[in-house]
Amino acid sequence: MWTSSGNKDARVRSREWRIICNSTSAVGDVTTDNIDEKWSRKDMPIKVQSDLPAKGILENENIFVMDEYRALHQDIRPLKICILNLMPVKQDTELQLLRALSNTPLHIDVTFMKMNSHVSLNTPIQHLNRFYNTFDEMRDKKFDGLMITGAPVEQIPFEEVDYWPELCEIMEWTKSHVTSTLHICWGAQAGLYYHFGLEKVLLPQKLFGVYRHKVMNRKIPLVRGFDDYFMIPHSRHTAVRAQDIHNCRELTVLAESDEAGVLLCMTEGGREIFVMGHPEYDRYTLQNEYLRDKNKGLPIQPPVNYYPDDDDSQRPDLQWRSHSNNLYSNWLNYYVYQVTPYEL
Repeated sequence: MWTSSGNKDARVRSREWRIICNSTSAVGDVTTDNIDEKWSRKDMPIKVQSDLPAKGILENENIFVMDEYRALHQDIRPLKICILNLMPVKQDTELQLLRALSNTPLHIDVTFMKMNSHVSLNTPIQHLNRFYNTFDEMRDKKFDGLMITGAPVEQIPFEEVDYWPELCEIMEWTKSHVTSTLHICWGAQAGLYYHFGLEKVLLPQKLFGVYRHKVMNRKIPLVRGFDDYFMIPHSRHTAVRAQDIHNCRELTVLAESDEAGVLLCMTEGGREIFVMGHPEYDRYTLQNEYLRDKNKGLPIQPPVNYYPDDDDSQRPDLQWRSHSNNLYSNWLNYYVYQVTPYEL
């Protein structure tokens, strides 16, 4: 953890876990008394403004939520992480990613970004105006890390996505303003196409379920602590061909599946990292997607390797949480914290 006094290059790890979110979020009322009570029990703290919807849920999961006032009185330079949230129901993704980022002993200041060239129809405008910034408002800032989420536009050609020109501008901006960028699902496909010209292809049927992956390059820190094989959810209609990724000299493949293809690849040094699946998904995310499409009368099969005995009346198995936590912790530690400069 960086301290703002003495030698600025000295990195001293905090004994408490913190996330600071510049995006006010809370389900239910949270008071300073609640926070101090949890602080005294030394639970894991996450600092958010008082009314971000994810806040109360995280507190109920025993993830400590520290208010902004308290964070301002700590003599620590937090990691500045921006989340470009392209998902339609942004509150769900906020919760999932904040939960994933909470499993690291680092002080993190999170800012949410929205596309200025796209109108979101599934998230209240009041929520977007209060908790999100546009790229125009942030283009002069620098960040230690950026996360680009998936988006439900994978069956549309990249150039026909209404915000594609703005997204290209953001991905170019990351080269000079972000230490490491983590691309997720469609965000990974978009990044591979923009940076390396790798095309996506339409799959014969939706890749939907929890798939087994093999670690391919164990010496690289991003997969440090992983088992030889591990499970991660996927939910997509398109893919980037595994052979195209292997043939790209700038990319190193770290994890792959016989059924789901390449899951994880990166450029040298981790400046750009691409995750084809959804390690951040909750236990019920795939079930909610399955029931949504089933109720609409769409052709959809139950997610594979998800329900016990493939019985969709049973509670889904949660098989990926530990490796998900490990992935995000390794990214923050080895590719953000240990390489980013003190002065951005």
